[in-house]
Amino acid sequence: MTPDAGRDSAGRAAARIPCVGAVIRDEAGRLLMVMRGHDPGRGLWSIPGGRIEPGETAEEAVVREVREETGLAVTCGPLLGTAELPGLAGAVVDIRDYRAYLIPGAAMTLAAADDAADARWVSDAEAAAMDARGEVTRGLLATLRSWAG
Repeated sequence: MTPDAGRDSAGRAAARIPCVGAVIRDEAGRLLMVMRGHDPGRGLWSIPGGRIEPGETAEEAVVREVREETGLAVTCGPLLGTAELPGLAGAVVDIRDYRAYLIPGAAMTLAAADDAADARWVSDAEAAAMDARGEVTRGLLATLRSWAG
């Protein structure tokens, strides 16, 4: 991290935007991915997630974001890792990615909704091919692999 990281052009602390992501795998080991319908990242594949709303815990945000973007019911598991990305107007997007688990017996019809333009389960090979074509949020898969140990 550079000495000026997290600062705006006037040297003030940059705004931090707390966000979450959900890493969900099905019984076949496929990763749940959504295509972003809005900027930032419109048209790129990523994992479900978004901003933590005021008064909401990160875990509550994971459950809500997955439901809103995919229609699936999940429970939030352990924190896998964190990342900081540059946001608009010098803001810092503070992302916390969690493992999430499908709730057995809950409705399991996957359907893109809210700000997701599409949603699908992808194998690791499919995700790698999508990444090689530039269709996945830059650095996402490498970061997820690094957290897997």
